[in-house]
Amino acid sequence: MTSQPVIDAFFDPATFTITYLVSDPASGRAAIVDPVLDYDHRSGKATTASADGVLAKAADRGVQVDWILETHAHADHLTAAPHLKVKTGASVAIGEHIREVQKIFGKVFNATDVSGDGREFDRLLRDGERLALGTLEIEVMHLPGHTPADVAYRIADAVFVGDTIFMPDYGTARADFPGGDAAQLYRSIRRLLALPPATRLFMCHDYKAPGRDSYAWQTTVAEQRARNVHVHDGVDEAAFVAMRQKRDATLAAPVLLLPSVQVNIRAGHLPPADANGVSYLRIPVRLAA
Repeated sequence: MTSQPVIDAFFDPATFTITYLVSDPASGRAAIVDPVLDYDHRSGKATTASADGVLAKAADRGVQVDWILETHAHADHLTAAPHLKVKTGASVAIGEHIREVQKIFGKVFNATDVSGDGREFDRLLRDGERLALGTLEIEVMHLPGHTPADVAYRIADAVFVGDTIFMPDYGTARADFPGGDAAQLYRSIRRLLALPPATRLFMCHDYKAPGRDSYAWQTTVAEQRARNVHVHDGVDEAAFVAMRQKRDATLAAPVLLLPSVQVNIRAGHLPPADANGVSYLRIPVRLAA
């Protein structure tokens, strides 16, 4: 019988992000999914308190972190992957289509240091690729739509879905970022929801839908198919695309979009420092006509 992972969730209220420590109890090996760097946009200061909390839990469990897994280049928080890599020696992995995202946003920020070939990451992952996690196996699922590079990670009966889908009462991710596509998102969600009904789905974010008193980040395929307000069984692609495009047109840009993306396409590293030794983030500005 396949062993099940031990899953510890860490909710970051500043960005509504959930980071996961996924451990194999049989071997003492572990992975960290979507780690958060604590970043204060007003001051430009960053700390590693949240990431260090994950490391403390790993030490408490007596596990060694082998993988730092990014579901995509996030637009709402900066990744703590470089800090965790230094502390653990783990490899930082992301979907291979990060190359497309680097090319898109490298131009937006005129980031000439960004490779466009993904070399900033230790491992670029293909759809269907499998990674060892002790006695467990990590299966990569390419789920484009929110961005071209989104992936989910399936470990035994648990899937870490990134931003593809949210809790059933909140719905689905936006698809209006450069390279996003609502029709692709629908097909990715249907692929995800074709998994066995009891499959556990772990969200990357929760924004606490109206009427719900507490944050939540775990559901199942069966619950999503029955109750997701955007994409339950019976919603076809055309209806979903129309809904998603109408909704996305009303959404403001995430507060941390500009700092997050330009750091995350660099695998969490800051832009090269200027001659004074300080790194600066760029904000593209266009004067409206």
